[in-house]
Amino acid sequence: MGSRRSKDKLNEGETGAFRHGAKYASGRGFREVDPAGGSGRSPAAAPHQQDESELLTVPDGWKEPAFSKEDNPRGLLEESSFSTLFPKYREAYLKECWPLVQKALNEHHVNATLDLIEGNMTVCTTKKTFDPYIIIRARDLIKLLARSVSFEQAVRILQDDVACDIIKIGSLVRNKERFVKRRQRLIGPKGSTLKALELLTNCYIMVQGNTVSAIGPFSGLKEVRKVVLDTMKNIHPIYNIKSLMIKRELAKDSELRSQSWERFLPQFKHKNVNKRKEPKKKTVKKEYTPFPPPQPESQIDKELASGEYFLKANQKKRQKMEAIKAKQAEAISKKQEERNKAFIPPKEKPIVKPKEASTETKIDVASIKEKVKKAKNKKLGALTAEEIALKMEADEKKKKKKK
Repeated sequence: MGSRRSKDKLNEGETGAFRHGAKYASGRGFREVDPAGGSGRSPAAAPHQQDESELLTVPDGWKEPAFSKEDNPRGLLEESSFSTLFPKYREAYLKECWPLVQKALNEHHVNATLDLIEGNMTVCTTKKTFDPYIIIRARDLIKLLARSVSFEQAVRILQDDVACDIIKIGSLVRNKERFVKRRQRLIGPKGSTLKALELLTNCYIMVQGNTVSAIGPFSGLKEVRKVVLDTMKNIHPIYNIKSLMIKRELAKDSELRSQSWERFLPQFKHKNVNKRKEPKKKTVKKEYTPFPPPQPESQIDKELASGEYFLKANQKKRQKMEAIKAKQAEAISKKQEERNKAFIPPKEKPIVKPKEASTETKIDVASIKEKVKKAKNKKLGALTAEEIALKMEADEKKKKKKK
């Protein structure tokens, strides 16, 4: 590796083979592991000698052996280095935790320098460095520190089974207000959406400015990138979180690992369909004709056609005056008609004779008078003679029953 500072990002999948190239060159058999939970076949083993179920599974708790000094005893040929700038507000924190950064990198024989004047961090290999991929992990470490990730989380990148992804979201949305709303939607109320995403993907996620930094396993980083990009495309993160929860439950079933999960995943459709508004005034295109339109007639052509061109000046003047007088006469007649409208009497409505009241609807005065007389004779709250007689009979019956 050269000593120049490279800004190109290496693919994490490719660098795995580069890092453990010494092992693979030795002729050992290895397995290709599917990130969804399955595994590949060993090229060194013959398919007719082993059972098919053994080839498609990986033993529980299996881990790739760590890269040691025995795998690369001669070290590296040349020195490699990377540097990155950091913002002014991170200067105090980096100055405080820089001894811890140097201590963590010195374990892997990598030097780290902090330049507070220029505002950059630099990492470089030494003669004792035996792991060729550790410089890439050190580069990611200083990038994460520059993106406001705490040292406790950023130092995890030095582990073999942990990777990082810095997603740039600043250029995905043009409108600044819309960008801020969608970024806040990714974080959620009191960070609840981000916390749910961290639990489902086993990744640490940090939203800072125009970037989203994620640290965790490769399968989790893939899901985080998808959710972040979909959120910036105006797809709510709750939809992706629901599908991740279903996938997590389906992965526990050994029978469903080899099957398609599309039938279990929810299909979300857009409810608001933008309909194109039609204009009020529609312009109808005329039929295409290869011939140009006829040239409009000039004033002289019109006078020639009507014969006015050959009239004398006094005759033309007389015609103009007659046309003006005719227009004036029409205007006067219209005004006179409008004035006369006020003197036109309105049409009177025809007189309708009142209908005679029918005998059925007539009020019986005699019956009303009798009711009024009875009401006057009757005291308020007093019983009638018939009611008193009935009450007396009821009391006598009760006395007889008691005897």
